[in-house]
Amino acid sequence: WAMRRKPVGEPDAGKPHVRFDERGEETERWSQSDPKPPRLSSTLPLRFGGFERSKRGLAITLYIDADACPVKDEAVRVAERHGLTVHFVSNSWMRLPEGPLIQRVVVSDGPDAADDWIAERAGKGDIIVTADIPLAARCLEAGARVIGPTGKPFTDAGIGMALAMRNLSRHLRETGQSQGYNASFTRQDRSRFLQALEEAVQGIKRETK
Repeated sequence: WAMRRKPVGEPDAGKPHVRFDERGEETERWSQSDPKPPRLSSTLPLRFGGFERSKRGLAITLYIDADACPVKDEAVRVAERHGLTVHFVSNSWMRLPEGPLIQRVVVSDGPDAADDWIAERAGKGDIIVTADIPLAARCLEAGARVIGPTGKPFTDAGIGMALAMRNLSRHLRETGQSQGYNASFTRQDRSRFLQALEEAVQGIKRETK
């Protein structure tokens, strides 16, 4: 569902002013007659969909491209350490770690449905975990940080080359010049991912101090 925002402006006289969390649940309420509105909690999200957040109280959110993702448990481990909400986005129901910070999102069955759901919400202060290079490019353009399951970060400087190599590899497979090769996922990859995700969280926290 999509949440509609009331245009920014002064609240109507006598009517309460309400603040919501990212699930659309009411978190605070006050009226114009109050001496001053409550301070914004540092844990409340300040962006809904494509709306920008201010840096004060920036809430870091993790979006996991969950189909075939081998580091779900590792992502949850880092998220719980820092109290971050995690959205696992997939095309079908799957068994996931349980916890109050975990949000399960099952999108319609389509080749790009999960990618579109993530890309439409990704923004500055968010971290996306995916091996999908086109999705990584869209999220980087939106200002998010993107990490592959092997712990390799996608960057603005390197995403163009990554897209070019992906297109070349696909062309070689389609023309029969290459059968393709997927390296096995190793314990070292898992360790690198944990370190890269921790560094990404710490980097965002430093930027927003």
